[in-house]
Amino acid sequence: MRLADFARLALAFLGAGALGAQATETGFLPQTTTHAGRSHRYQIFIPADYATRTDWPVILYLHGAGERGEDGLRPTQAGLGAAIRRAPKRFPAIVVIPQAPPGTQWTGAQADLALAALDLVLRDYKVDPDRVYLTGLSMGGHGAWYLAYRHPERFAAAAPICGWTRDLATHGFLVPVVPGEDGPALPALARRLAKLPLWIFHGDQDSVVPVQGSRAAFEALEAESTVAHYTEYPGLNHNSWDVTYGSDAFVSWLFGQRRGKR
Repeated sequence: MRLADFARLALAFLGAGALGAQATETGFLPQTTTHAGRSHRYQIFIPADYATRTDWPVILYLHGAGERGEDGLRPTQAGLGAAIRRAPKRFPAIVVIPQAPPGTQWTGAQADLALAALDLVLRDYKVDPDRVYLTGLSMGGHGAWYLAYRHPERFAAAAPICGWTRDLATHGFLVPVVPGEDGPALPALARRLAKLPLWIFHGDQDSVVPVQGSRAAFEALEAESTVAHYTEYPGLNHNSWDVTYGSDAFVSWLFGQRRGKR
């Protein structure tokens, strides 16, 4: 091969590599998945420097009741989605943001849908499977408890924010985290989640989801766990998520957790 031909071939190879590196879109990306015969829209967030590494952490984020819908977009405008929009570099992770349809919650089929969306990301992107995190707020906080209880082995850490573990009959949320057949709820919860790093957050003036539920869950965990933390915000009502997702201490703790490390 002549030197000129070799040079052209090398340039073509380098160009193809550059194009490959640019092939993955970044930012908030709309996605669609089919589960139980129904199509669902959701979003994923891909960091701007995605191409620079091959071991991205992954966060599964469950929104609250106010972000339910079928547009796939609303959950990115509150809670963790809003925090990422304000300062994306604070969250060096791929973030999976499913959306629950109106009238549903993060239990049963909707919990399965969230895991299906997570599994697609784990399959298709460059991720660290030992740094998969779970968080959610309000209804999504309940969902975080629900998924953590059923699949503690899948996550490196979980952070339920102003969620609940028993039913919340006043708002029509009647699915408890711990199935009745598992026995007394809080002891069962504590035993099952004893080795999963948890950080629970709640405002002490919450008028939507009573703070006593988070207090009781943490008290039960304290008897079984050395990796559970609880922060109660004095004077704060229901929105305890903005201060949590805005906390550098929380972000540092979250990304410091690794499955198998404990």
